[in-house]
Amino acid sequence: MAPLIQAASVVNGHEMVTKADGSSTVQVASGGADTSEKFAPSVWGDFFVTYVPPISQRPEDWMRERAEQLKGQVRQAFKGGKDTMTIADALTYVDTLERLGIDNHFREEIEEALNLLHVEQAEIDGSNSLHITTLKFRLFRQHGLWASEDVFDKFREDQGSFSESLGNDPRGLLSLYNAAHMATPGEVALDDAIAFARGHLEAIKGNIRSPIAEQISRALDIPLPRFTRRIETMHYIDEYEQEGVYDDMLLELSRLNFNLVRILHLKELKDLSLWWRELYETMKLPYARARMVEIYFWTYGMLHEEEYSRARILFAKVFGMVSLLDDTFDVHATLEECHKLNEAMQRWDENEVSILPEYLHMLYIKTLGNFKEFEDALEPNHKYRMTYIKKAYKLSSEYYLREAVLSSKKYRPSFKEHEEISNMTSGLPMLTLVTLMGYGDVATQEVFEWVDRVPGMVRSGSQVTRFLNDMSSY
Repeated sequence: MAPLIQAASVVNGHEMVTKADGSSTVQVASGGADTSEKFAPSVWGDFFVTYVPPISQRPEDWMRERAEQLKGQVRQAFKGGKDTMTIADALTYVDTLERLGIDNHFREEIEEALNLLHVEQAEIDGSNSLHITTLKFRLFRQHGLWASEDVFDKFREDQGSFSESLGNDPRGLLSLYNAAHMATPGEVALDDAIAFARGHLEAIKGNIRSPIAEQISRALDIPLPRFTRRIETMHYIDEYEQEGVYDDMLLELSRLNFNLVRILHLKELKDLSLWWRELYETMKLPYARARMVEIYFWTYGMLHEEEYSRARILFAKVFGMVSLLDDTFDVHATLEECHKLNEAMQRWDENEVSILPEYLHMLYIKTLGNFKEFEDALEPNHKYRMTYIKKAYKLSSEYYLREAVLSSKKYRPSFKEHEEISNMTSGLPMLTLVTLMGYGDVATQEVFEWVDRVPGMVRSGSQVTRFLNDMSSY
Protein backbone atom coordinates (compact mmCIF):
# COMPACT_ATOMS: atom_id res chain seq x y z
CA MET A 1 0.00 0.00 0.00
CA ALA A 2 1.10 3.56 0.66
CA PRO A 3 4.25 4.71 2.52
CA LEU A 4 2.75 3.76 5.91
CA ILE A 5 2.22 0.27 4.58
CA GLN A 6 5.07 -2.03 3.69
CA ALA A 7 6.06 -2.52 0.07
CA ALA A 8 4.46 -5.48 -1.62
CA SER A 9 6.60 -8.57 -1.93
CA VAL A 10 6.44 -8.44 -5.74
CA VAL A 11 8.48 -5.24 -5.83
CA ASN A 12 11.71 -7.12 -6.18
CA GLY A 13 10.34 -10.55 -6.94
CA HIS A 14 11.77 -11.84 -3.66
CA GLU A 15 10.22 -13.27 -0.53
CA MET A 16 11.74 -10.62 1.70
CA VAL A 17 9.47 -7.67 2.41
CA THR A 18 11.07 -4.56 3.85
CA LYS A 19 8.80 -2.28 5.85
CA ALA A 20 8.78 1.48 5.35
CA ASP A 21 7.89 2.24 8.97
CA GLY A 22 11.38 1.44 10.26
CA SER A 23 10.59 -1.86 11.97
CA SER A 24 12.27 -5.16 11.18
CA THR A 25 11.80 -7.01 7.92
CA VAL A 26 9.31 -9.80 7.50
CA GLN A 27 10.16 -13.07 5.79
CA VAL A 28 7.22 -14.31 3.73
CA ALA A 29 7.06 -17.98 2.94
CA SER A 30 5.88 -19.32 -0.41
CA GLY A 31 2.15 -18.81 -0.52
CA GLY A 32 2.27 -15.95 1.94
CA ALA A 33 2.43 -17.72 5.30
CA ASP A 34 4.08 -15.71 8.06
CA THR A 35 7.34 -17.24 9.25
CA SER A 36 8.93 -14.40 11.18
CA GLU A 37 8.70 -11.81 13.92
CA LYS A 38 5.78 -9.42 14.16
CA PHE A 39 5.67 -5.75 13.33
CA ALA A 40 6.84 -3.37 16.01
CA PRO A 41 3.96 -2.19 18.21
CA SER A 42 2.67 1.35 17.95
CA VAL A 43 5.00 3.82 19.66
CA TRP A 44 1.98 5.88 20.78
CA GLY A 45 0.11 3.41 22.95
CA ASP A 46 -2.86 5.24 24.52
CA PHE A 47 -1.14 8.62 24.48
CA PHE A 48 -3.85 10.36 22.46
CA VAL A 49 -6.62 8.62 24.40
CA THR A 50 -5.45 10.10 27.69
CA TYR A 51 -3.72 13.28 26.51
CA VAL A 52 -5.08 16.48 28.02
CA PRO A 53 -3.79 19.65 26.29
CA PRO A 54 -2.80 22.63 28.42
CA ILE A 55 -5.74 24.75 29.50
CA SER A 56 -6.16 27.68 27.14
CA GLN A 57 -6.15 31.21 28.50
CA ARG A 58 -9.41 31.78 26.66
CA PRO A 59 -12.51 29.54 26.47
CA GLU A 60 -13.28 27.99 23.09
CA ASP A 61 -16.54 29.93 22.69
CA TRP A 62 -14.69 33.22 23.12
CA MET A 63 -12.02 32.18 20.58
CA ARG A 64 -14.68 31.27 18.02
CA GLU A 65 -16.55 34.53 18.49
CA ARG A 66 -13.35 36.55 18.20
CA ALA A 67 -12.26 34.58 15.12
CA GLU A 68 -15.58 35.35 13.42
CA GLN A 69 -15.12 39.06 14.15
CA LEU A 70 -11.63 38.99 12.67
CA LYS A 71 -12.78 37.10 9.56
CA GLY A 72 -15.29 39.85 8.89
CA GLN A 73 -12.64 42.53 9.33
CA VAL A 74 -10.16 40.73 7.07
CA ARG A 75 -12.84 40.18 4.42
CA GLN A 76 -13.74 43.86 4.55
CA ALA A 77 -10.07 44.90 4.37
CA PHE A 78 -9.43 42.51 1.47
CA LYS A 79 -12.35 43.83 -0.56
CA GLY A 80 -11.77 47.44 0.41
CA GLY A 81 -8.10 47.28 -0.50
CA LYS A 82 -8.62 46.14 -4.09
CA ASP A 83 -8.28 49.69 -5.40
CA THR A 84 -5.27 50.62 -3.30
CA MET A 85 -3.29 47.37 -3.26
CA THR A 86 -0.47 47.06 -5.75
CA ILE A 87 -0.15 43.81 -7.67
CA ALA A 88 2.75 42.84 -5.42
CA ASP A 89 0.62 43.61 -2.34
CA ALA A 90 -2.26 41.46 -3.58
CA LEU A 91 -0.04 38.49 -4.40
CA THR A 92 1.74 38.75 -1.05
CA TYR A 93 -1.60 39.00 0.79
CA VAL A 94 -2.92 35.81 -0.82
CA ASP A 95 0.34 33.99 -0.11
CA THR A 96 0.24 35.13 3.52
CA LEU A 97 -3.35 33.92 3.97
CA GLU A 98 -2.37 30.51 2.61
CA ARG A 99 0.82 30.10 4.62
CA LEU A 100 -0.97 31.20 7.81
CA GLY A 101 -3.56 28.49 7.17
CA ILE A 102 -6.60 30.78 7.04
CA ASP A 103 -7.19 30.90 3.26
CA ASN A 104 -10.14 28.50 3.49
CA HIS A 105 -12.15 31.31 5.11
CA PHE A 106 -11.58 33.59 2.12
CA ARG A 107 -11.85 31.32 -0.91
CA GLU A 108 -14.15 33.60 -2.89
CA GLU A 109 -12.01 36.67 -2.24
CA ILE A 110 -8.81 34.83 -3.19
CA GLU A 111 -10.36 33.41 -6.37
CA GLU A 112 -11.65 36.82 -7.39
CA ALA A 113 -8.28 38.48 -6.73
CA LEU A 114 -6.25 35.90 -8.64
CA ASN A 115 -8.64 35.84 -11.59
CA LEU A 116 -8.37 39.60 -11.82
CA LEU A 117 -4.58 39.44 -11.65
CA HIS A 118 -4.55 36.70 -14.27
CA VAL A 119 -6.30 39.06 -16.67
CA GLU A 120 -3.65 41.68 -15.90
CA GLN A 121 -0.71 39.30 -16.43
CA ALA A 122 1.17 41.63 -18.77
CA GLU A 123 1.51 44.23 -16.04
CA ILE A 124 2.76 41.66 -13.54
CA ASP A 125 5.16 40.16 -16.06
CA GLY A 126 6.73 43.59 -16.40
CA SER A 127 7.95 43.43 -12.82
CA ASN A 128 11.71 43.18 -12.36
CA SER A 129 11.27 41.52 -8.97
CA LEU A 130 12.28 37.86 -9.05
CA HIS A 131 10.22 37.21 -5.93
CA ILE A 132 7.00 38.76 -7.25
CA THR A 133 7.33 37.18 -10.70
CA THR A 134 7.89 33.71 -9.31
CA LEU A 135 5.27 34.13 -6.57
CA LYS A 136 2.71 35.01 -9.24
CA PHE A 137 3.74 31.95 -11.27
CA ARG A 138 3.39 29.61 -8.28
CA LEU A 139 0.07 30.98 -7.05
CA PHE A 140 -1.48 30.91 -10.51
CA ARG A 141 -0.50 27.31 -11.13
CA GLN A 142 -1.55 26.21 -7.65
CA HIS A 143 -5.00 27.66 -8.34
CA GLY A 144 -5.39 26.15 -11.80
CA LEU A 145 -4.58 29.32 -13.74
CA TRP A 146 -2.06 28.93 -16.52
CA ALA A 147 1.25 30.77 -16.27
CA SER A 148 3.98 30.40 -18.89
CA GLU A 149 7.54 29.50 -17.98
CA ASP A 150 8.57 32.28 -20.37
CA VAL A 151 8.15 34.78 -17.51
CA PHE A 152 11.57 33.65 -16.26
CA ASP A 153 13.34 34.64 -19.49
CA LYS A 154 14.02 38.18 -18.31
CA PHE A 155 16.21 36.80 -15.52
CA ARG A 156 18.48 34.96 -17.96
CA GLU A 157 21.70 35.99 -19.67
CA ASP A 158 22.02 36.03 -23.46
CA GLN A 159 23.37 32.47 -23.34
CA GLY A 160 20.17 31.29 -21.67
CA SER A 161 21.53 30.62 -18.19
CA PHE A 162 20.19 32.46 -15.14
CA SER A 163 22.00 35.64 -14.17
CA GLU A 164 24.55 35.11 -11.41
CA SER A 165 23.49 38.43 -9.92
CA LEU A 166 20.37 36.67 -8.65
CA GLY A 167 22.60 34.99 -6.09
CA ASN A 168 22.37 38.19 -4.05
CA ASP A 169 18.59 37.86 -3.68
CA PRO A 170 17.85 35.10 -1.12
CA ARG A 171 14.11 35.78 -1.03
CA GLY A 172 13.88 35.75 -4.81
CA LEU A 173 15.94 32.56 -5.06
CA LEU A 174 13.73 30.82 -2.53
CA SER A 175 10.61 31.93 -4.39
CA LEU A 176 12.12 30.76 -7.69
CA TYR A 177 12.99 27.37 -6.18
CA ASN A 178 9.48 26.83 -4.82
CA ALA A 179 7.78 28.09 -8.00
CA ALA A 180 9.85 25.88 -10.29
CA HIS A 181 8.47 22.82 -8.51
CA MET A 182 5.13 23.61 -10.15
CA ALA A 183 6.66 22.41 -13.44
CA THR A 184 4.79 20.18 -15.82
CA PRO A 185 6.54 17.36 -17.74
CA GLY A 186 8.91 18.62 -20.38
CA GLU A 187 9.51 22.08 -18.92
CA VAL A 188 13.27 21.79 -18.96
CA ALA A 189 13.71 25.49 -18.16
CA LEU A 190 12.10 24.92 -14.79
CA ASP A 191 14.38 21.95 -14.10
CA ASP A 192 17.25 24.33 -14.78
CA ALA A 193 15.69 26.87 -12.42
CA ILE A 194 15.54 24.29 -9.63
CA ALA A 195 19.19 23.35 -10.08
CA PHE A 196 20.29 27.00 -10.27
CA ALA A 197 18.29 28.13 -7.22
CA ARG A 198 19.19 25.09 -5.15
CA GLY A 199 22.91 25.53 -5.79
CA HIS A 200 22.82 29.16 -4.67
CA LEU A 201 20.55 28.49 -1.68
CA GLU A 202 22.86 25.72 -0.48
CA ALA A 203 25.79 28.12 -0.74
CA ILE A 204 24.19 30.93 1.27
CA LYS A 205 21.98 29.11 3.77
CA GLY A 206 24.54 29.37 6.57
CA ASN A 207 24.85 33.13 6.21
CA ILE A 208 21.18 34.15 6.22
CA ARG A 209 19.20 35.53 9.13
CA SER A 210 15.90 34.28 10.51
CA PRO A 211 13.20 33.71 9.46
CA ILE A 212 14.23 33.18 5.83
CA ALA A 213 17.06 30.90 6.96
CA GLU A 214 14.54 28.43 8.37
CA GLN A 215 12.34 28.75 5.30
CA ILE A 216 15.29 27.97 3.02
CA SER A 217 16.22 24.96 5.15
CA ARG A 218 12.67 23.57 4.95
CA ALA A 219 12.42 24.13 1.21
CA LEU A 220 15.74 22.41 0.51
CA ASP A 221 14.39 19.41 2.40
CA ILE A 222 10.86 19.52 0.92
CA PRO A 223 9.82 22.35 -1.47
CA LEU A 224 6.87 24.45 -0.33
CA PRO A 225 4.36 23.10 -2.90
CA ARG A 226 5.04 19.58 -1.58
CA PHE A 227 5.26 20.44 2.11
CA THR A 228 2.47 19.54 4.54
CA ARG A 229 0.51 22.76 4.77
CA ARG A 230 -0.47 22.36 8.40
CA ILE A 231 3.18 22.02 9.43
CA GLU A 232 4.13 25.02 7.27
CA THR A 233 1.48 27.02 9.11
CA MET A 234 2.86 25.92 12.47
CA HIS A 235 6.27 27.29 11.47
CA TYR A 236 5.09 30.37 9.59
CA ILE A 237 2.87 31.76 12.37
CA ASP A 238 6.02 32.34 14.43
CA GLU A 239 8.09 33.48 11.44
CA TYR A 240 5.52 35.96 10.13
CA GLU A 241 5.95 38.20 13.16
CA GLN A 242 9.71 38.33 12.53
CA GLU A 243 9.32 39.68 8.99
CA GLY A 244 9.34 43.26 10.14
CA VAL A 245 6.12 44.37 8.48
CA TYR A 246 3.15 42.20 9.33
CA ASP A 247 -0.61 42.48 9.74
CA ASP A 248 -1.69 42.20 13.40
CA MET A 249 -5.19 41.21 12.37
CA LEU A 250 -4.00 38.29 10.20
CA LEU A 251 -1.59 37.14 12.88
CA GLU A 252 -4.25 37.10 15.60
CA LEU A 253 -6.73 35.30 13.37
CA SER A 254 -4.15 32.69 12.35
CA ARG A 255 -3.27 31.93 15.97
CA LEU A 256 -6.91 31.62 16.99
CA ASN A 257 -7.69 29.48 13.96
CA PHE A 258 -4.70 27.22 14.56
CA ASN A 259 -5.72 26.58 18.17
CA LEU A 260 -9.37 25.98 17.29
CA VAL A 261 -8.48 23.49 14.57
CA ARG A 262 -6.00 21.77 16.89
CA ILE A 263 -8.77 21.25 19.47
CA LEU A 264 -10.81 19.46 16.80
CA HIS A 265 -7.83 17.41 15.58
CA LEU A 266 -7.07 16.18 19.10
CA LYS A 267 -10.71 15.21 19.60
CA GLU A 268 -10.74 13.32 16.30
CA LEU A 269 -7.50 11.56 17.15
CA LYS A 270 -8.82 10.51 20.55
CA ASP A 271 -12.04 9.15 19.01
CA LEU A 272 -10.09 7.32 16.30
CA SER A 273 -7.63 5.89 18.81
CA LEU A 274 -10.48 4.51 20.91
CA TRP A 275 -12.21 3.10 17.82
CA TRP A 276 -8.97 1.51 16.61
CA ARG A 277 -8.09 0.01 20.00
CA GLU A 278 -11.45 -1.75 20.15
CA LEU A 279 -11.18 -2.91 16.53
CA TYR A 280 -7.58 -4.12 16.80
CA GLU A 281 -8.13 -5.95 20.10
CA THR A 282 -11.32 -7.58 18.82
CA MET A 283 -9.77 -8.82 15.58
CA LYS A 284 -6.74 -10.34 17.33
CA LEU A 285 -4.38 -10.14 14.36
CA PRO A 286 -0.99 -9.68 16.08
CA TYR A 287 0.88 -9.90 12.76
CA ALA A 288 -0.76 -6.69 11.49
CA ARG A 289 0.37 -3.17 12.19
CA ALA A 290 -1.32 -0.72 14.54
CA ARG A 291 -0.63 2.64 12.89
CA MET A 292 -3.72 4.79 13.44
CA VAL A 293 -1.76 7.89 14.52
CA GLU A 294 0.40 7.73 11.38
CA ILE A 295 -2.70 7.19 9.26
CA TYR A 296 -4.38 10.20 10.84
CA PHE A 297 -1.28 12.28 10.16
CA TRP A 298 -1.68 11.46 6.46
CA THR A 299 -5.33 12.58 6.30
CA TYR A 300 -4.60 15.62 8.48
CA GLY A 301 -1.84 16.53 6.07
CA MET A 302 -4.23 16.38 3.12
CA LEU A 303 -7.26 18.08 4.68
CA HIS A 304 -6.72 19.94 7.93
CA GLU A 305 -9.65 22.36 7.75
CA GLU A 306 -12.57 22.00 10.16
CA GLU A 307 -15.13 21.46 7.40
CA TYR A 308 -13.41 18.24 6.32
CA SER A 309 -13.76 16.49 9.67
CA ARG A 310 -16.03 13.74 8.35
CA ALA A 311 -13.74 13.13 5.36
CA ARG A 312 -10.76 12.75 7.72
CA ILE A 313 -12.59 10.29 9.96
CA LEU A 314 -13.81 8.11 7.08
CA PHE A 315 -10.42 8.16 5.38
CA ALA A 316 -8.60 7.13 8.56
CA LYS A 317 -11.03 4.35 9.43
CA VAL A 318 -11.06 2.79 5.97
CA PHE A 319 -7.28 3.17 5.68
CA GLY A 320 -6.90 1.39 9.01
CA MET A 321 -9.13 -1.49 7.97
CA VAL A 322 -7.53 -1.94 4.56
CA SER A 323 -4.07 -1.97 6.18
CA LEU A 324 -5.19 -5.03 8.17
CA LEU A 325 -6.39 -6.63 4.95
CA ASP A 326 -3.13 -5.77 3.20
CA ASP A 327 -0.98 -7.22 6.01
CA THR A 328 -3.03 -10.41 5.99
CA PHE A 329 -2.41 -10.95 2.28
CA ASP A 330 1.22 -9.81 2.42
CA VAL A 331 2.76 -11.32 5.52
CA HIS A 332 0.55 -13.95 7.07
CA ALA A 333 -2.10 -15.84 5.09
CA THR A 334 -1.25 -18.90 3.04
CA LEU A 335 -2.06 -18.71 -0.64
CA GLU A 336 -5.14 -20.86 -0.11
CA GLU A 337 -6.30 -18.52 2.66
CA CYS A 338 -5.67 -15.53 0.39
CA HIS A 339 -7.98 -17.02 -2.24
CA LYS A 340 -10.67 -17.65 0.36
CA LEU A 341 -10.36 -14.17 1.83
CA ASN A 342 -10.74 -12.56 -1.57
CA GLU A 343 -13.68 -14.80 -2.39
CA ALA A 344 -15.42 -13.72 0.81
CA MET A 345 -14.70 -10.05 0.11
CA GLN A 346 -16.22 -10.32 -3.38
CA ARG A 347 -19.37 -11.90 -1.97
CA TRP A 348 -19.69 -9.24 0.76
CA ASP A 349 -22.15 -11.22 2.84
CA GLU A 350 -21.70 -12.00 6.54
CA ASN A 351 -23.20 -15.44 5.93
CA GLU A 352 -20.08 -16.28 3.90
CA VAL A 353 -17.80 -15.96 6.94
CA SER A 354 -17.70 -19.77 7.27
CA ILE A 355 -15.48 -20.12 4.19
CA LEU A 356 -12.70 -18.30 6.05
CA PRO A 357 -10.28 -19.71 8.61
CA GLU A 358 -11.41 -18.87 12.12
CA TYR A 359 -8.72 -16.25 12.76
CA LEU A 360 -10.14 -14.12 9.91
CA HIS A 361 -13.77 -14.23 11.03
CA MET A 362 -13.65 -11.01 13.02
CA LEU A 363 -11.72 -9.19 10.27
CA TYR A 364 -14.50 -10.01 7.84
CA ILE A 365 -17.41 -9.33 10.21
CA LYS A 366 -15.95 -6.03 11.47
CA THR A 367 -15.19 -4.84 7.94
CA LEU A 368 -18.75 -5.40 6.77
CA GLY A 369 -20.14 -3.97 10.02
CA ASN A 370 -18.13 -0.77 9.79
CA PHE A 371 -19.07 -0.23 6.17
CA LYS A 372 -22.73 -0.60 7.17
CA GLU A 373 -22.21 2.07 9.83
CA PHE A 374 -20.60 4.38 7.26
CA GLU A 375 -23.56 3.91 4.93
CA ASP A 376 -26.11 4.53 7.71
CA ALA A 377 -24.40 7.81 8.56
CA LEU A 378 -24.73 9.14 5.00
CA GLU A 379 -27.60 11.42 4.02
CA PRO A 380 -30.31 9.65 1.98
CA ASN A 381 -29.22 11.38 -1.25
CA HIS A 382 -25.58 10.35 -0.65
CA LYS A 383 -26.06 6.64 0.06
CA TYR A 384 -25.23 5.79 -3.57
CA ARG A 385 -21.63 6.63 -2.69
CA MET A 386 -21.21 3.41 -0.75
CA THR A 387 -21.64 1.41 -3.96
CA TYR A 388 -18.43 2.96 -5.31
CA ILE A 389 -16.55 2.45 -2.03
CA LYS A 390 -17.47 -1.22 -1.76
CA LYS A 391 -16.54 -1.81 -5.40
CA ALA A 392 -13.14 -0.14 -4.87
CA TYR A 393 -12.52 -2.08 -1.64
CA LYS A 394 -13.29 -5.37 -3.36
CA LEU A 395 -10.96 -4.40 -6.20
CA SER A 396 -8.17 -3.75 -3.68
CA SER A 397 -8.66 -7.27 -2.35
CA GLU A 398 -8.34 -8.68 -5.87
CA TYR A 399 -5.07 -6.85 -6.46
CA TYR A 400 -3.68 -7.96 -3.08
CA LEU A 401 -4.44 -11.51 -4.18
CA ARG A 402 -2.58 -10.97 -7.47
CA GLU A 403 0.50 -9.89 -5.52
CA ALA A 404 0.24 -12.95 -3.27
CA VAL A 405 0.01 -15.25 -6.31
CA LEU A 406 3.07 -13.67 -7.95
CA SER A 407 4.99 -13.91 -4.69
CA SER A 408 4.10 -17.58 -4.24
CA LYS A 409 5.38 -18.29 -7.74
CA LYS A 410 8.55 -16.26 -7.04
CA TYR A 411 7.78 -14.47 -10.27
CA ARG A 412 9.72 -11.30 -11.03
CA PRO A 413 7.31 -9.02 -12.90
CA SER A 414 8.37 -6.51 -15.51
CA PHE A 415 8.29 -2.86 -14.48
CA LYS A 416 5.07 -2.37 -16.44
CA GLU A 417 3.43 -5.37 -14.76
CA HIS A 418 4.56 -4.21 -11.35
CA GLU A 419 3.27 -0.69 -11.94
CA GLU A 420 -0.11 -1.89 -13.19
CA ILE A 421 -0.73 -3.94 -10.05
CA SER A 422 0.97 -1.83 -7.41
CA ASN A 423 -0.63 1.43 -8.52
CA MET A 424 -3.87 -0.15 -7.34
CA THR A 425 -2.40 -1.68 -4.19
CA SER A 426 -1.00 1.73 -3.26
CA GLY A 427 -4.54 2.33 -2.03
CA LEU A 428 -4.90 5.77 -3.59
CA PRO A 429 -7.66 4.97 -6.14
CA MET A 430 -9.84 3.50 -3.41
CA LEU A 431 -8.96 6.08 -0.73
CA THR A 432 -9.67 8.98 -3.11
CA LEU A 433 -13.24 7.75 -3.35
CA VAL A 434 -13.38 7.31 0.43
CA THR A 435 -12.29 10.92 0.92
CA LEU A 436 -15.01 12.14 -1.44
CA MET A 437 -17.56 10.13 0.54
CA GLY A 438 -17.03 12.57 3.41
CA TYR A 439 -17.66 15.66 1.27
CA GLY A 440 -20.90 17.55 0.91
CA ASP A 441 -22.94 18.04 -2.26
CA VAL A 442 -19.90 19.30 -4.18
CA ALA A 443 -18.95 15.63 -4.64
CA THR A 444 -21.61 14.71 -7.18
CA GLN A 445 -22.28 11.28 -8.65
CA GLU A 446 -20.51 12.45 -11.83
CA VAL A 447 -17.39 13.06 -9.71
CA PHE A 448 -17.61 9.54 -8.27
CA GLU A 449 -18.01 8.09 -11.76
CA TRP A 450 -14.93 10.00 -12.92
CA VAL A 451 -12.71 8.93 -10.01
CA ASP A 452 -14.00 5.35 -10.25
CA ARG A 453 -12.47 5.13 -13.74
CA VAL A 454 -9.03 5.95 -12.23
CA PRO A 455 -8.34 8.97 -14.46
CA GLY A 456 -4.87 10.32 -15.12
CA MET A 457 -4.80 12.54 -12.04
CA VAL A 458 -5.64 9.68 -9.68
CA ARG A 459 -3.23 7.34 -11.47
CA SER A 460 -0.44 9.92 -11.18
CA GLY A 461 -1.05 10.24 -7.44
CA SER A 462 -0.89 6.46 -7.17
CA GLN A 463 2.40 6.38 -9.07
CA VAL A 464 3.97 8.97 -6.79
CA THR A 465 2.79 7.04 -3.73
CA ARG A 466 4.04 3.74 -5.08
CA PHE A 467 7.45 4.96 -6.24
CA LEU A 468 8.12 6.83 -2.98
CA ASN A 469 7.11 3.72 -1.06
CA ASP A 470 9.31 1.44 -3.14
CA MET A 471 12.33 3.73 -2.87
CA SER A 472 11.85 4.01 0.88
CA SER A 473 11.57 0.27 1.40
CA TYR A 474 14.19 -0.82 -1.14
